[in-house]
Amino acid sequence: MNTEFAPRGVWRIVAAREIAVKLRDRNFLVSTVVTIVAIVASLAITGFMSNRTDEIDVAVVGTGADQILDTANGLAASQDEKVTFTARPQPDVAAVEQRVRDDEVQVGLVSAEPGGWRLIGNSAQNDDAATYLTAAAQQLAMQRNAAASGLNLEQLGRGGAVTYDLLDKSAVDPGLARVASIVFAFLFYTASILFGMGIAQSVVEEKQNRVVEILASAIPLRQLLIGKVLGNTVMAFAQLALFVGAGLIGLAATGRGDQVTTIAGAAGWFIVFFVVGFLALASFWAVAGALATRSEDLQSTAMPMSMLIMIVLFAGIFLTDTWRVIASYVPVVSIVAMPARLAEGAAAWWEPIVALILMGVGTYGTVLVAEKIYRRSLMQTQGRLTMRQALAVED
Repeated sequence: MNTEFAPRGVWRIVAAREIAVKLRDRNFLVSTVVTIVAIVASLAITGFMSNRTDEIDVAVVGTGADQILDTANGLAASQDEKVTFTARPQPDVAAVEQRVRDDEVQVGLVSAEPGGWRLIGNSAQNDDAATYLTAAAQQLAMQRNAAASGLNLEQLGRGGAVTYDLLDKSAVDPGLARVASIVFAFLFYTASILFGMGIAQSVVEEKQNRVVEILASAIPLRQLLIGKVLGNTVMAFAQLALFVGAGLIGLAATGRGDQVTTIAGAAGWFIVFFVVGFLALASFWAVAGALATRSEDLQSTAMPMSMLIMIVLFAGIFLTDTWRVIASYVPVVSIVAMPARLAEGAAAWWEPIVALILMGVGTYGTVLVAEKIYRRSLMQTQGRLTMRQALAVED
């Protein structure tokens, strides 16, 4: 069949076949379900741990220790901290130290002269105990001293109240934004490797089994490439949407529903950036397969793509401040850098639009180059090619 007269929309058939192959791939389906379950489970565990009350046993000696623990519990409750202190009375200081040394209690509280208290830990300081027990002891001491002076605690502290107002009521918790940026980076890495390597292996298998010669006689190679790229991009988009959706639902279920809107916006931009950028990545994954002659060659021909994806992964995790701002405008790297900045609330509304335009321009140029290399190397079966060798081949 003369490919010159082949239907221009034949790429749709190739794309449909790529999607059907993925949907019949048991490993792909199982890995997708397992990942969704892992996302939901990790968020459920995180939510459980964050809502779990930390119970601290305190070995105590001295009159007034129980009152300090009661006051400390009240202070922690007023700050919505999930921590409670339980007194474990002991006969003397030596017994307190032994209970702490044996890790039977987290901390000890003993009276110290003149009129103070001493906290005892084993090998590390318990921050909650240091904060709330110290504050409770100081508050009780102030009450006694105020009473001795004929004042009450309110009069003694008059003029010292401090409130903390946030101007940006929609600000995202920095810890949550940091986690979101890391998740974006790993989702990019996982999807790029999974679908990219699948494209490369599909191309090299067709080439190794001579199937590509039959396809080339019926389908223009450009249409074959378009179909493979778009089919796998659709599946990558669907899988990422499932992962992101599961994450947002889990986030809302953990009691952070007030921050879901901002994270959801960043996640939506991440999917858009990924789809546009993956068109370029997928094209060069196809090139990696076309340059190879055997499956064993893929380790070499796919090395540049693997290195690029690793660079983007590390950039998404480790870049901060000015470097992250610069990276958010660099095509491919912006897939993770710009959504990370959006999750932090550090990007203006127009910045992702500009970055996406730059990504689109870069993707268009990349696809044109990749299509030329793919077309010139796919029918070369005499051995593994480099990109330079493939570009030197005549059409």
